[in-house]
Amino acid sequence: MATATIDGPQGLTGGHDAPAAPEAVVVRFAGDSGDGMQLTGGQFTLSTALAGNDLSTFPDFPAEIRAPQGTLFGVSAFQINFGSTEIETAGDQPDVLIAMNPAALKVNLDALKVGGLIIADSGEFNKRNLEKAKYDANPLEDGSLERWQLLSFDISALTLQAVKPFGLGNKEALRCKNMWTLGLALWMFDRDRAPLIEWLRGKFIKNHVLADANIAALNAGHAYGETAELAGPLRQTHIPAVASEPGLYRTVTGAESISYGLVAGAQLAELPMFFGGYPITPASSILHNLVKLKEFGVTTFQAEDEIAAICSAIGAAYAGHLGVTSSSGPGIALKTEAMGLAVMTELPLVIVNSQRGGPSTGLPTKTEQSDLYQAVYGRNGDAPIPVIAARSPGDAFDCAIEAVRVAVHYMTPVILLTDGYIANAAEPWKVPDPSTYTPFPVTFLEQPNGPDGQVLPYARNDKGARPWIKAGTPGLMHRIGGIEKNPLTGNIDYAPASHQIMTDARKAKIDGIAKSIPPQDVTLGEAGGKLVLVGWGSTFGAIHQAVRRARKRGLDVSHVHVRHIWPMPENLGDLLRGYEKVLVPEMNTGQFKTVLRDQFLIDARPLTKTSGQPFTIAEIEAAIDAALA
Repeated sequence: MATATIDGPQGLTGGHDAPAAPEAVVVRFAGDSGDGMQLTGGQFTLSTALAGNDLSTFPDFPAEIRAPQGTLFGVSAFQINFGSTEIETAGDQPDVLIAMNPAALKVNLDALKVGGLIIADSGEFNKRNLEKAKYDANPLEDGSLERWQLLSFDISALTLQAVKPFGLGNKEALRCKNMWTLGLALWMFDRDRAPLIEWLRGKFIKNHVLADANIAALNAGHAYGETAELAGPLRQTHIPAVASEPGLYRTVTGAESISYGLVAGAQLAELPMFFGGYPITPASSILHNLVKLKEFGVTTFQAEDEIAAICSAIGAAYAGHLGVTSSSGPGIALKTEAMGLAVMTELPLVIVNSQRGGPSTGLPTKTEQSDLYQAVYGRNGDAPIPVIAARSPGDAFDCAIEAVRVAVHYMTPVILLTDGYIANAAEPWKVPDPSTYTPFPVTFLEQPNGPDGQVLPYARNDKGARPWIKAGTPGLMHRIGGIEKNPLTGNIDYAPASHQIMTDARKAKIDGIAKSIPPQDVTLGEAGGKLVLVGWGSTFGAIHQAVRRARKRGLDVSHVHVRHIWPMPENLGDLLRGYEKVLVPEMNTGQFKTVLRDQFLIDARPLTKTSGQPFTIAEIEAAIDAALA
């Protein structure tokens, strides 16, 4: 079902005769980067998941470690779309904007739907903060917010009053504002406070005063909602649980999902796993998550730089581990030479690229899909590497397993693409049954594989993969490295014929992966028609919802979403030729469109966006209308 949001403010304000609850609501928490908006949003997400709603989130925060307080570039926001129907994006326009200061209001106001609800902390709208936000007058008082419903009250003062019995200093007391705000939000959407209270007691287990103060603030915000309802301007909205298959569910971010998927893949391959990484936004969370999974045979190593990180993972693969490394665009650039080494040595390696805005340092905390060329083509020499792209946080789990399978079956590095949106966003995830996954255990060469006891490290099987020989295996001493080798013995060989054979063999091996991946399906719609939208990665939700809405209006449009970027499914070209027009939405300047044209001579047309923000459903729906006009 298409996401339905509140039509106007009456859904959340007004008396008891207000209309029935909507199917879905979009709420955005916004404040200074020190106001704890990500924490607030995360805990509201937890309560929403426990209430049984489907949801999707979008954390949006500045790159600065601590921007000057109250400034426009220091605003941090967290958006959540939740409801009793299928949710696939974080929502286009918020129905509710909770603004903790003038800068948060100014930065986020244009995104709020007309008639939406603004909840503002009037205590922060003082002269100094208004000047920092470049307001000439107080927008809470000058009538400039007439297009929206406005509820403003002094959250700062109400928080100070709530925590006064605990003797905190003014600065510490005001840090409880986010809990007061969370309490109000929990009341607004009929959420249970008990799990949050339990979480606060655990978080401040060594400081009971802070725990009690934050709980008091949470309860005070909740109580204020009840009071506001009695007074008339605010009402409680209950969003029923979504219909779901029975099973164990949890919320999961893309970074968590990839981490679990990598571990699951290593278990299915019956291999210990080594992760070598270096901190970089937004990829660092994978290292943080894997550190907690040591009991599953995971070794983690924070290297001194990106090159050391990938080279340590290659060394681990040489020793018989699943080698894994992770970074974002700038770090992937630094890893490039070592990626070529992994291609030449033909060792299994998974390289996760959590894409962000570029080039160079670019937009460290914003999302983009602009590393596709880098993944498919970006190495010196002919160095083909399989590329897989996850479409959502939950999908990243299966994509990570697939990356491991391809790496160990074909003795090759594999690039797994996500982006900042997937890495940080959260959604409900049904924990899969491990018994439904087919194991793919690795076999190491333990005896000489050539005539007269000769070791042939580059002899190939029916998949074109060479044998995997653990370093130190008795009787199997062999040579691998970055210089070209003899096609069988692995000895250094500069002969033109040898390089031709090895280059062709490496390419044929990667091309052959297409035979082991599923045929490309049509995600929504028919196999043929007037228009198809071809997506990859995190554009899935917006494309899917836009196509669904367009089809409900009777338009002949379909959605195809590609997981295997390189090599692509064998039937993809024929499938796309069945449509009159091919439109490719992506958050770059048209990279996948170029790859499709290159491989299939298809007149694919681009729909591009590089603002650091994901596509909205409305943007893609408008492009569908234009393409079919």
